[in-house]
Amino acid sequence: MSVRVKRCYYEVLGVSRDADLETIKRAYRKLALKYHPDRNPGDKEAEERFKEAAEAYEVLRDPEKRRLYDAYGHEGLRSTGFQGFGGVSDIFSAFSDIFEGLFGFGPTGGRAAGPRPGRDLRYDLELELEEAARGKEVTFRVGRELNCSACGGMGQAGGVPPICNTCGGQGQVVRSQGFFRLATTCPTCRGEGRVVTDPCRECGGRGRLYQEKELTIKVPAGIDHGQRLRMRGEGEGGHLGGPPGDLYVVVHLRPHKVFERQGEHLVRRLEVSMFQAALGQTVLVDTLVDGPVELKLPAGAQSGDTLRLPGLGMPRLGGGGRGDLHVQLVVRTPRRLNRRQRELLAEAAALGDPEAAPMPPAEDEPAPRRARKRRWGL
Repeated sequence: MSVRVKRCYYEVLGVSRDADLETIKRAYRKLALKYHPDRNPGDKEAEERFKEAAEAYEVLRDPEKRRLYDAYGHEGLRSTGFQGFGGVSDIFSAFSDIFEGLFGFGPTGGRAAGPRPGRDLRYDLELELEEAARGKEVTFRVGRELNCSACGGMGQAGGVPPICNTCGGQGQVVRSQGFFRLATTCPTCRGEGRVVTDPCRECGGRGRLYQEKELTIKVPAGIDHGQRLRMRGEGEGGHLGGPPGDLYVVVHLRPHKVFERQGEHLVRRLEVSMFQAALGQTVLVDTLVDGPVELKLPAGAQSGDTLRLPGLGMPRLGGGGRGDLHVQLVVRTPRRLNRRQRELLAEAAALGDPEAAPMPPAEDEPAPRRARKRRWGL
């Protein structure tokens, strides 16, 4: 009588030695479905493959057993008392919870019957950047299904619906197929666990009614685009007396024509004349919510220079002051000059600018002598 030599567990599952648990699970699930006895009735080879895969998975899914196996092989597992599986029934006893987790069978795979919270809702709120900076109290209307006040959300006139006789209040019907347990939604109560026998006249047994409600929310100063505010209990009503869901108000900030928000800071462009920039004059800057403020330009300011006005940006949520306003300068060159302006600019140009490119000579000025080229001999 020949003795079957145990194969390497990694080879059985077709995974590498450094495979993670998820990879091992997927490999085992594939083999278990392929060699499942119900799919291969009377096939002894398939049954052996099925047991072999289950044994490999039992070892490799357990960190301590896997450590011993990696270090000492099959002999190392005997110190733990592990001797493998004798038959398919042994596999089912040891793996009943594993099969439910891998394949979704069993009561744990379905939704729980009885009271359940209502769905959360979403409301999209558009704000101007100024409103986000100052904060605002907003009133709006939402429509949702709320618990019926006549039956308290139960759907049953005068009380709680009786427990479903088909599923015993579980909301699922469990049947056996081979050694698997298959759970399906109860056809009588449709997963609710209770059956309305005397429907409420107000809601027709649904337990909920569509209603519109006016809500008011205070938007804090400094809120940013995409952030959301939670209004507890303002979602849809619960099922079978369960608590209501929540309403989430998602904020959307409209683009501003002048200001760009960068976190807690604001950025804007400001056009100044070449005279203001060159002389370093003081100009007025319109801010988002603080009105116009004075800004002293540094003499010789250039296009692209950024000046910072501290504390004139967006408020920080929860306090802690405000960000800054960054002013990006755009130096404008005048397109039209009167005679006096041209004369003054010509005089200034005659004095020269060491940082500028050299100018060609004037018409009445003799051209400079060209430098003579000298030939150097070897």
